[in-house]
Amino acid sequence: MIFRLEVLTDGPRFLEPIPNVTVALGRDASLPCVIENLGSYKVAWIHIDRQMILTIHRYVVARVPRYSVSHDSQKTWLLHVYGVQQEDRGYYMCQVNTNPMISQVGYLQVVVPPNIVDEESTQSAVAVREHQNASLTCKAEGFPVPKITWRREDGQTIPIDKRKKVTVYDGETLNLLKISRLEMGAYLCIASNGVPPSVSKRIIVDVEFSPMIWVPNQLVGAPSGTDVTIDCHTEAYPRAISYWVFDNVMLLPTKKYSTDISENSYRAHMRLTIKNLQNKDFGNYRCISKNSLGETEGSIRLYEIPLPSLPSIPKEIKSGSSSGRLENSLVKNTDPINNQKKLDPFRISQEEWPKRSSGGEKKEEKKILLTTNSDSIKGSGN
Repeated sequence: MIFRLEVLTDGPRFLEPIPNVTVALGRDASLPCVIENLGSYKVAWIHIDRQMILTIHRYVVARVPRYSVSHDSQKTWLLHVYGVQQEDRGYYMCQVNTNPMISQVGYLQVVVPPNIVDEESTQSAVAVREHQNASLTCKAEGFPVPKITWRREDGQTIPIDKRKKVTVYDGETLNLLKISRLEMGAYLCIASNGVPPSVSKRIIVDVEFSPMIWVPNQLVGAPSGTDVTIDCHTEAYPRAISYWVFDNVMLLPTKKYSTDISENSYRAHMRLTIKNLQNKDFGNYRCISKNSLGETEGSIRLYEIPLPSLPSIPKEIKSGSSSGRLENSLVKNTDPINNQKKLDPFRISQEEWPKRSSGGEKKEEKKILLTTNSDSIKGSGN
């Protein structure tokens, strides 16, 4: 009697599920399928969404060069997708040709970084008249769908309505109602969807208005012979032409006049310096600012301030006779305590100071004697 021994083995089975894989557009991806006891059966990969057979066993059957398959001589079969495109997104089936067939499915997610669509967005520069409405639109594509936020480049708030201001606004369209010059500047549209990098678009909003002038000092005084600077502050957009006028004549930079204008955005600071003031320089000066929307002016009156008078100088003390008598040029007051005369301050002319002899001897000194009962001052040499 002959006995036949048959060893029964289990058929193919999957050891673990196919993981869901997320990959950025243009990158490479791999999907693993781990099978035990494959034996002589064959493994195939299928893209369910496109109903396309990609590989059978070790061979690529799809006419797509971006696909390949590999086997690690163990239990893992890998489907490779190179330079992933959006059409590669979807469900992939790993199938074994048993009877009945066994299979499992994994998902390949293709994410796309955001991209702003310029053709559907507001242009990079917008001009609007002050107190009118303006709308800024920003469209972006990507996967997942990008989120649009708005910020001001200078960090200032964005007015949504009369009562609400925000630093960040969410939405494709930003409406600026009754816009003012304070809202002029650069706005940033930022598109993000969690896939780096985020992208942004810079939109310049120009608010147009006719010139305005502020004069810090409308009345300025200065003495003759000095220099003086007068100034005006202007606001205008488009940028204004600004200049000074005196006696209906526009003032140009000369040795007499120096002009300077410092600008910051829609603001400007005008300065005029008049040198060596004379009588003819006093009067009304006008600062004028004009642009395509209008013209305005400010006025400054420049008047003369008298120089302070110098203190009166007493009569020069003159040298007297050979006895050294000096003519009295002092006004004497009475000291109520000592009942004596005292002298007010005075200046002595240079001639009365001691003189140095040519031989280098000591200076001559004169003694000044004050008398209480005489209107004269006596001096005698040693």
